[in-house]
Amino acid sequence: METVYDWVTVAIFAGLVVLFMQRSTSEEVQHEHDSLLLYLGAGLGCAVANYIGNKGLHLIAVPLIIATLAFIVYYLRPFKSWPKR
Repeated sequence: METVYDWVTVAIFAGLVVLFMQRSTSEEVQHEHDSLLLYLGAGLGCAVANYIGNKGLHLIAVPLIIATLAFIVYYLRPFKSWPKR
């Protein structure tokens, strides 16, 4: 954990793990489109952004991190009230 990209992407990934664990142990009805592949895609986004950022390609890594966060918010919907469907 030497760069900012390490810290940011690990924090996002930790949030994904918490979201997955919370949803997998919840007694509420699960989202019908809450597939494990969506979590895999978000995790790969974190990994690729970290790798590219550590190679010094900041103009690619930062938008990729933002795109990964947008993917998480849009598809996994970690917040119940936002965005509205």
